[in-house]
Amino acid sequence: MNKQNFDKNYKIEDLHGTKVPVIKKKYYEKELKNLQIELVKLQEWVKLEKLKVVVIFEGRDAAGKGGVIKRITEALNPRVCRVEALPAPTPKEETQWFFQRYVAKLPAAGEIVLFDRSWYNRGGVERVMNFCTEEEYREFLRSCPEFEKMLIRSGIILIKYWFSVSNEEQEKRFQDRMNDPTKRWKLSKMDLESRSRWVEYSKAKDEMFAHTDIKQSPWYVVNADIKKHARLNCISHLLSQIDYKDLTPEPLTLPPRQEDTGYIRPPIDEQTFIPQIYGKPQPD
Repeated sequence: MNKQNFDKNYKIEDLHGTKVPVIKKKYYEKELKNLQIELVKLQEWVKLEKLKVVVIFEGRDAAGKGGVIKRITEALNPRVCRVEALPAPTPKEETQWFFQRYVAKLPAAGEIVLFDRSWYNRGGVERVMNFCTEEEYREFLRSCPEFEKMLIRSGIILIKYWFSVSNEEQEKRFQDRMNDPTKRWKLSKMDLESRSRWVEYSKAKDEMFAHTDIKQSPWYVVNADIKKHARLNCISHLLSQIDYKDLTPEPLTLPPRQEDTGYIRPPIDEQTFIPQIYGKPQPD
């Protein structure tokens, strides 16, 4: 990458403790636009070939999962690509087979489903916060790889991302959310609790990887300390995981507008308009 695309005056320390220059906003926006165009091409290929794609986004709180998901879906058709972020299970769901409520959200042919957290809740928050028993947790570690192999054998393309963020960067993002009224809703009591259990979450993640980072469905780790880099790198990698073709149609030609045949429309002042607070000329 050309050095002129980086901001030489702005560097962030990454997970390895190295000061890394951050790409410029203009370059980031240009590359993001290009990647989103490719995502649209991928979407059309998924529709045509009737593929079933599942992408899992996991990681620590404030690691940037939501930001990447937002940039992926921004230009896509919600009828083709949808996001699933399941809430805590209901009392009835707690009595069901653990994977049952996730199975109901899996894609049909021609669909992409992005899981903003997934069945891996059991390997993370449920484990650390004691929301499941030791027996339930051990059964999850045994059955999860088999469950995913079954999904793959059924024709589902399964891609798993883990967003890795440093302790210092997570602290910075938490503080930002606490001080920004538009982001404060992102901070839950569970998020705050996760800060006090950083080491326990690390142990849970490592054990989960030891059992579920398998050849058939490996974990792909995203270095998420620099949001711009994480977004571009993740989307670029996602595009590389599916061999798609460009189905962009030929340029369209708009038909001529229908001629006026003398139809008289009702007076415009009979309609109720919203107040024009913005865009209304102000007196000098």
